[in-house]
Amino acid sequence: MRPTILALDLGTATGWALRQRDGTTTSGTQHFKPQRFEGGGMRFLRFKRWLTELRAAAGDIGAVYFEEVRRHTGVDAAHVYGGLMAHLTAWCEQHQVPYQGVPVGAIKRHVAGRGNAGKGEVADAVKKRGYGPLDDNEADALALLLWAIETQEG
Repeated sequence: MRPTILALDLGTATGWALRQRDGTTTSGTQHFKPQRFEGGGMRFLRFKRWLTELRAAAGDIGAVYFEEVRRHTGVDAAHVYGGLMAHLTAWCEQHQVPYQGVPVGAIKRHVAGRGNAGKGEVADAVKKRGYGPLDDNEADALALLLWAIETQEG
């Protein structure tokens, strides 16, 4: 049987796509915006709890892939991404789940044919493959999942 694969587009609105062992795929967007009276670290605690719940629901996770972003539009986005990535990689180490960051250009090139494809082009390419993402975060996670399935499984 194939391993369960989780693909993540990290951010305050985290896109996710999960290919289960039986080949079924689920995906969506999970929001980690701090609540009104929460401290800044609560988003990261909720992120780790969500990962654990996802792992329990899936039965286990064989590998995690995440978008490796090198440029951010702002300082806050960079801080959120860095915090989520740190918690993700620590969570993966704790649960002995292999993980890999994948450059955004490689994902776009694989799915849309160009490394600098726009968000709309990526979403269109994912839709042509039979998926129905509700936003660009989910589309990016599905594109990453397709990259992982088609390039990393032998």
